[in-house]
Amino acid sequence: MAPTVRKPIGDITRGTTHPNRLRRCDRWVLHAVCPTIRAAADPLVVDLGYGASPITTVEMFQRVHEHVRADIEVIGIEIDPERVQAAQSLAQPGLSFHTGGFEVPMAGNRQPIMIRAFNVLRQYEEVGVVAAWRTMTARLALEGFLVEGTCDEIGRLSTWVALRSHSDTPETFSMSMQLNSIEQPSDIAPRLPKALIHRNVPGERIHDLLRTLDDAWLSQAAMIPFGARQRWLATVETVLAQGVPVLGTKQRWRLGELTVPWDVVRPNK
Repeated sequence: MAPTVRKPIGDITRGTTHPNRLRRCDRWVLHAVCPTIRAAADPLVVDLGYGASPITTVEMFQRVHEHVRADIEVIGIEIDPERVQAAQSLAQPGLSFHTGGFEVPMAGNRQPIMIRAFNVLRQYEEVGVVAAWRTMTARLALEGFLVEGTCDEIGRLSTWVALRSHSDTPETFSMSMQLNSIEQPSDIAPRLPKALIHRNVPGERIHDLLRTLDDAWLSQAAMIPFGARQRWLATVETVLAQGVPVLGTKQRWRLGELTVPWDVVRPNK
């Protein structure tokens, strides 16, 4: 009897992508997740839902292979078999492409140390986000990370959440911006993760955070002659002094990045 072939969990998305689109998230991964990857017994990383082109999967493989571990394995997973077939010409030792969905199928039931899922859940309904998180984090190694987020078409504006194994609640929320391309920090609002994008309204924590950042950015207008980076550093220091528990150091903030605990932006019930 032939084995049962299970239908992948999820739907085919539009699949639009662009070279270097996920560089901001990858840069954070190299900082925040690479110690976990370096220590992993099985350095397996999954890029889930890479889209019509596997270019961002290839870029992630190159980055982690060069900067984290030479023996790392990256698997790109797509729900559309035609996209998987088209990607096979780019496969190489340590990089492969397979068909699947949120269930993250792995031969031998291997458990990834990290799953990156970008620009996937934004095309679903908000009500399904937590279930998708739960399905993906159930596939992680015990110490693993799920990094799920959204960015604009060429990666100038990007946001993501980080969850741990067998969890449906993020640990952190991060945002990263090309500072010369914004008028104010809330310009990032259309690129919030699906769990937050409809919550940017008065009374919700994400709205409060973006408003606080905008106010601090405006208050630092005197820094304009010194450039957007210096203005952003002053903005972050301002909100930190106001009690926002910003994580990390100036080294991260200089990149146009901001990370806070999930409770800072957690949606109201």
